[in-house]
Amino acid sequence: MSRMPRNVPVLARWIALLLPLTLLGGALGSQFIGGLVPCEMCVWQRWPHLAAIVVAALAFFARGRRQVAALVLLAALLIALSGVIGVYHAGTEYQWWQGITACTAAPTHGSAMDMLTEALRRPIVRCDVPQWTMFGISLAGYNAIVSLGGAVLIALLATRKSVR
Repeated sequence: MSRMPRNVPVLARWIALLLPLTLLGGALGSQFIGGLVPCEMCVWQRWPHLAAIVVAALAFFARGRRQVAALVLLAALLIALSGVIGVYHAGTEYQWWQGITACTAAPTHGSAMDMLTEALRRPIVRCDVPQWTMFGISLAGYNAIVSLGGAVLIALLATRKSVR
């Protein structure tokens, strides 16, 4: 029978640091290497991951189990926040609901000049059209799945008692 590591919060700390680093690195790689241009909602998903990296890194310098656990749980909450934004973004891409930003707004009506002016004000990259999918899931969808699943795993590991 296998045993859990003696200090499970250490594993939670590492996952809380490496998960957002990996997801943010993947987003930046798809942008700078893969040539995908992020839309406004894509950028929104990056901020909580960046904050989670900082908070998780601080957990390595914290003293005391409670302080470490609090920082790791805060990192998990930030990762989950990115996942929630990913759910919203994916739902906008799949047309489940209307997005709230200019990059998803329906075209205005009026004169040709009004419509041209409105079109020029909008971002070139639309938030309601996925730039890339695999198995029918967009990058926002994958971020939602991995972030929310990872946040739950981190929280479970961080709150688990050490096995002796």
